[in-house]
Amino acid sequence: MQLVARRIFMTKGVGKHKEKLTSFEMALRDAQIAACNLVRVSSIFPPGCEIIPLREGVRYLKPGQVTFCVMSENSTNEPHRLIAASIGVAIPADRSAYGYLSEHHSFGQKEDFAGDYAEDLAASMLATSLGVEFDADKNWNEKKEIYKISGKIVTSRNITQTAVGDKNGLWTTVLAGAVFLFD
Repeated sequence: MQLVARRIFMTKGVGKHKEKLTSFEMALRDAQIAACNLVRVSSIFPPGCEIIPLREGVRYLKPGQVTFCVMSENSTNEPHRLIAASIGVAIPADRSAYGYLSEHHSFGQKEDFAGDYAEDLAASMLATSLGVEFDADKNWNEKKEIYKISGKIVTSRNITQTAVGDKNGLWTTVLAGAVFLFD
């Protein structure tokens, strides 16, 4: 039996509650994937896979379904603490080759910084697998230009959720995910 996803959708959510587990559940609800039995997998974007919009992707889900995903999450009960969860995606120009997904979670990073970091992680993994030479010490924008010039990486993107810890100390959870669809 081969399980190679044909489609992926990306989602994100935030939840707050006095219990950490319930704040995670609330974030899953916000992300519209709470009714699934989620199985976390590693970082390969399948060859030929298509990214579809969230509203289309959730229509394929059924309550109780075992659902594979790449997920990043972060939680805090520290008031006013900035948290982030991000998924980066890098897709090769050759659609018969695989790409990469990355997970990144952090404290104190704004949404654009955390998102760029996750995107850079995915693109760097793909670049090294394709033999694209780059200077790891360059910033993300400089590396992105090298990737485009190489013609081997067609696109990269990210989905990121940030939140500030609840002022009254409730647990705050953020998550970002890439959900695999097989039908």
